[in-house]
Amino acid sequence: MSTERRRSAGGRRRADGPAGDPRGNGGRRGPQGRAEDERAAGRRRTREEDGFWDDDRERRPRRARDDYDDDYRERPRRRAAAATAAAEGVRRRPRDDEDDDSPPRRSRRADEGRGGRRRAGSHGARSEGARRAAGGRRRADRDEEEIDERGPVRRFFAKAWKPALVVCGVGFVAAVVAFGIAYANLPDPNAMETQANAQTASTAIRFADDAEATTFGEVNRIPVTSDQLSDSVINGVLGSEQRTFYDDPAISPTGLGRAILSGGSAGGGSTITQQMARNYYDGLSQDRSYIRKIKEILISLKVEQSLDKDQILTQYLNTIYFGRNAYGIQAASQAYFGKNVEDLDAAEGAFIGAIIQQPSNFENVQEGSEMEAILHERWEYSVNGMVEMYEDNPERGIPREEADQLEFPETVPYEPGDNYAGYNGYIIEAVKRELRARYDLTDDQMAGGGYTVTTSLEQKYMDAAVQAVEEEVPEGTPEETNFGLAAVDPKTGEIKGFYGGDNALTDADNSLIQRGQAGSAFKPYVLATGLTQGIGLRSTFDGDSPQEFPGIADPIQNDSNESYGTVDLIESTAHSINTSFVELAIQVGPENVVDTARASGIPDAQFETAELGPNIALGTYQVTALDQAAGYATFANNGVHIPQHMVTEVRNREGEVIEPNDADQLEGARAFDAAVAADSIYAMRQVVEDGGATSAAIPGRPVAGKTGTSNEAKSAWFVGFTPQLSTAVGLHRSDGQQLVIPGVEAIYGSRTPAAIWRNFMMRVLEGEPVEQFPEPAWVGNEQNFAPEPSPSPEPEVSESPEVPESPEPTNSPSPEISPSDPESPPDGCDPIMGCEDPETPESPDPGDPDNPGPGNPWWGDSADERPARTEND
Repeated sequence: MSTERRRSAGGRRRADGPAGDPRGNGGRRGPQGRAEDERAAGRRRTREEDGFWDDDRERRPRRARDDYDDDYRERPRRRAAAATAAAEGVRRRPRDDEDDDSPPRRSRRADEGRGGRRRAGSHGARSEGARRAAGGRRRADRDEEEIDERGPVRRFFAKAWKPALVVCGVGFVAAVVAFGIAYANLPDPNAMETQANAQTASTAIRFADDAEATTFGEVNRIPVTSDQLSDSVINGVLGSEQRTFYDDPAISPTGLGRAILSGGSAGGGSTITQQMARNYYDGLSQDRSYIRKIKEILISLKVEQSLDKDQILTQYLNTIYFGRNAYGIQAASQAYFGKNVEDLDAAEGAFIGAIIQQPSNFENVQEGSEMEAILHERWEYSVNGMVEMYEDNPERGIPREEADQLEFPETVPYEPGDNYAGYNGYIIEAVKRELRARYDLTDDQMAGGGYTVTTSLEQKYMDAAVQAVEEEVPEGTPEETNFGLAAVDPKTGEIKGFYGGDNALTDADNSLIQRGQAGSAFKPYVLATGLTQGIGLRSTFDGDSPQEFPGIADPIQNDSNESYGTVDLIESTAHSINTSFVELAIQVGPENVVDTARASGIPDAQFETAELGPNIALGTYQVTALDQAAGYATFANNGVHIPQHMVTEVRNREGEVIEPNDADQLEGARAFDAAVAADSIYAMRQVVEDGGATSAAIPGRPVAGKTGTSNEAKSAWFVGFTPQLSTAVGLHRSDGQQLVIPGVEAIYGSRTPAAIWRNFMMRVLEGEPVEQFPEPAWVGNEQNFAPEPSPSPEPEVSESPEVPESPEPTNSPSPEISPSDPESPPDGCDPIMGCEDPETPESPDPGDPDNPGPGNPWWGDSADERPARTEND
């Protein structure tokens, strides 16, 4: 029995003792011999005998109090629970530094409970509920006294591991059940090919007004069996796509890992089995991220269990898209080589394998183009893969000696369908490029997915581009000359129209995506960079020619090597002065110019076409018409760039809208301040109003723009805009040679490109409201970067010799003055200024604000009175 229970029992016995016992000491027991005598005699013991205060019994040793310093702040504080427990006489759990062997201390109230009379209700027997409450309190106090010295992580896992184990167990069971249900509902691999053929449907492209523009993706499929696949075709495909196909499992661990890290959207790295699953399973291509990847894995596993490797490869080659509207290996063999698949040799098999990844880009490659070089690299990769397969297993692939004898095969001419006629073929290719980039759709999915694609293109703009080129291009222009045009809405980034070529059936070299050197049309990005850094429009530069600059080997010249003296940025822009803009590029830093152009919409890939340096002001980088239209649209949109795009909506065959992967970017991003855009626009307005491109002016509308002509006239540009439309027109040759047009002495951006631009803009803006540009903000400071003129030496004053006295005149007649007599100039000649050139008009007063004349350093030459000046590009 515990001490507390013994005390309680004794209290009951005293309370229930005999009536004659004055103390009710029924249950109190003293020493063995003395208890009987005391009960018999009924004598009350004294306090000393009771042993309560002064008995000699050995007392429990007390722990010595610690000697604390005088500073009360260093004394250990007792916790609130410990203080409460001590006040109530509850035993406190010993700390680690206390002696566990020492007997527990008793409280004063506990000691007072021994002997003497207890008050009723205070020291009597406690009920069972009270004892439980007291015991619960003591246990709670002991829990509060315990200090858990484990770290937060260990404490968390100590409490959470059981619930976590339960959750994991339930989740595992649910995953197993879901996997089993999904696996059971997968399609039969043997019926996949029939299902894929039934699900294939063409894709429709619509104009902005919902009128149908064209369609593509009509099915041309001729299935073959495994026996019809020659070793040349199998080796060529595996050498390019999956060299260890016969040894690999259905799932690629590396490809799966990339998909997990990228949220399921990573492409590439899939096995042939996974690609076949995507081609066959309806709806699998619609999903992106983890859901699609999980479906793909499940189908691939079931396919591998149901079909052997030869069957998987045959079904794969029967369904994938090869370009030229060919589905399957047999249709591709006929489209590219005009023969059956079993008749293809090793070089042709390598070609078939090389085009699988980008069939639309390789279906009609032009000789000498960049895409031709890429295709040759892919073909060589496929051949090397065949050699590698042979080295690992002589039963597959070809030996190195045979591979060295292979030559790149020739293909039959491409004959697109009637749906490619006119500009429809250019629209199809432009839409395909955007669907790949912004919607992650493959050529297979686009060609047979049955999508409906709505674009921002307007038929009025497309027709106007064709008419402008036909009317303004000089007769006799070589066929090798490419004319590119692109028009972008600055406020939305939507492409409203473009010109890709004469006819997609006959001119497959789409000039919309062909690049040419920007020339001086790149100078507005240099100007905006200078304004951003505080170099104002009135800052002055040396416009003389030629000039040498650090970092440039050859001296920089202006057009016709013309010198302009000290010029500001307004005149430098209006007349495209090379020397002043190269100096500006040096001052602001070429790398900062690249940042401005990139923020304005010029793609990163274009900055790899030339080395970075001060020559950036002369437009050494290559750009497309669409790049420049989007870049100048940033100026028209007050410095905010919205990515250019023509696809506005994509719906699958069920009518569900597919979201693009760049929806957040279509809100736009600021490239530079609105004040910088306003000043840049003001400078570019002078190009059209009083500079090198007055031929581009549109009566009644404000126009800003910039001309551009590259070195040796390899390209010519005019890029201009109104507040509601930005349009770029470019001329160049795809082979990079000099532009030559019979009957045209010199090619400049201010001539044919500006004429095409004006013709197009007047057509599409007819009836549209006239909008105004913002007023210039005059940001920055007026800085001087021109050299200070050296002071002229003062002439020495010499003593004049004495003039002899002239004789008196005579009355004889003077001799007749001849026209050659220098002392008597002819009519129209001044004895000091000389004779006036009869072809040169009289110079007006330079101080006259209404007629500043050709020598005004602010506005430049008057457009009405100065002789025609060629653009300085």
